[in-house]
Amino acid sequence: MLLLCLPGFLYFVVFHYVPLLGYMVAFQDYQPYLGYLHSAWNGFTNFSNAFADPDFWSATGNTLTIALVQLVLFFPVPIGLALLLNSIVSDKVRRFVQSVVYLPHFIGWVIIVSIFQQILGGAGVVPDLLESLGLPRYDMMTDPDAFPLLLALQVMWKDAGWGTIIVLAALLSIDRGLYEAAAMDGAARWRRFWHVTLPGLSPVLVLLLILNLGNILTVGFEQILLQRDAVGPGSGEVLDTYVYFHGIRDNQWGTAAAVGLVKAVIGTVLVIGANKFAHRLGHEGVYRGADR
Repeated sequence: MLLLCLPGFLYFVVFHYVPLLGYMVAFQDYQPYLGYLHSAWNGFTNFSNAFADPDFWSATGNTLTIALVQLVLFFPVPIGLALLLNSIVSDKVRRFVQSVVYLPHFIGWVIIVSIFQQILGGAGVVPDLLESLGLPRYDMMTDPDAFPLLLALQVMWKDAGWGTIIVLAALLSIDRGLYEAAAMDGAARWRRFWHVTLPGLSPVLVLLLILNLGNILTVGFEQILLQRDAVGPGSGEVLDTYVYFHGIRDNQWGTAAAVGLVKAVIGTVLVIGANKFAHRLGHEGVYRGADR
């Protein structure tokens, strides 16, 4: 059993834990040709430079706005979709629908953005339809105010089906006898959902919510990079693209590492805090508390 776990363990060690050593760049005036060992240490200068940059705070605000919109709009969608799939009686129909809604997850962002451009862009189907109805044309792809909503719609279309996997597994683990007992006691469909389904799903939903909070400052680099220029940096710049343009492209390696470290620390604090709050509500969260 330990040998079976070894590939997964090595994956996390090589690609997640070893790269943590690179965070020392956040405290250096890093020069690639000098490397980690010979670059000069500059303390918290990189953090000061990032915090003094108005573009950093603009990117932070955009990141939080996009993350909150996606959390509010996207998080309930896989749950509702899983409940609908679970209510389908025919196994063949359910498997077919599952396969259809899973497929967009495997499509690259370049193709997805192109599809949305053909539908919602200036020369797309929706603007043409609005014009044929006598209404003004509307290009959602270049509207800075609608950018967070546009990103949320794209994420929902791409990953809603994939997100149902865990929820469906939790639904299948609920004892069918509980539904039968509730029905014999006269509980209608809504009462069975409230008293049987929701309590059975709550541990998984709390776990998913905590994990989403940990990634709240990571809203999708490739997806936003492809559309940033269409709405402008004022609305399209997020922390990931800030790191790329202001850090890597402009050779400010220390600033890029400092912003990445800030993201990691905030994500860790959110996960630990949300997990402790889940313990107070009686849930295990991501990990079991020491007092349980």
